[in-house]
Amino acid sequence: MSRRLSLTQAFVFLLRRDLLLALRNRAEYAMPLLFFVLVITLFPLALGALPELLARIAPGIIWVAALLAAMLSLDSIFRSDFDDGSLEQILLSAHPVAVLVLAKVSAHWLVTGLPLLLVAPLLAEMLGMPAAAQPTLLLTILIGTPILSLIGAIGVALTVGLRKGGIILSLLVLPLYVPVLIFAASATENAAMGFEVSAQIYMLLAFLFLSISLSPWATAAALRMSVS
Repeated sequence: MSRRLSLTQAFVFLLRRDLLLALRNRAEYAMPLLFFVLVITLFPLALGALPELLARIAPGIIWVAALLAAMLSLDSIFRSDFDDGSLEQILLSAHPVAVLVLAKVSAHWLVTGLPLLLVAPLLAEMLGMPAAAQPTLLLTILIGTPILSLIGAIGVALTVGLRKGGIILSLLVLPLYVPVLIFAASATENAAMGFEVSAQIYMLLAFLFLSISLSPWATAAALRMSVS
């Protein structure tokens, strides 16, 4: 006789399932990380031997690359579930769909956002970013990349039923990513110059808490509209 999973068990099960699927499709999920590294590596080649310039614009370079890398991987959050029919099963689940959506977004961040956090110090060092600014850079990536995943999930949910929704997805989420980009890059630049960064960090934390509170519910509603 089957036993109904509790909400916590369902969350962990869905999180583990998505992580296992990502492990089986390592090449696909490695693309955002490779893109992130390649974009940042190209800047020194394009600008030449200008270490002071590279160090000054390093926060912007890293964050623009992180934003684009996050967008590159957004479609993977719900696409495979939509194609194989398991998305309908998630929507018909007895558990709150918003909580299950949060599990899938968490898996997406662990696969795509966490690797960016791990390689960012090496890339920052390559660009000549001051050591004093690197902890702030890591903190902004730690706070900012989950926001990108949560906001992006809404856009993916709205376009998951479209065969060519990539352009529409970009138009939907890019304007919403701009505040994160501004505050994250500004915090790192201020840290490099020895200025206070608490205001920017608090704003990013506010964005994160707001995204966690609202995004799963908005994503669940968007998925119902797309599938129906």
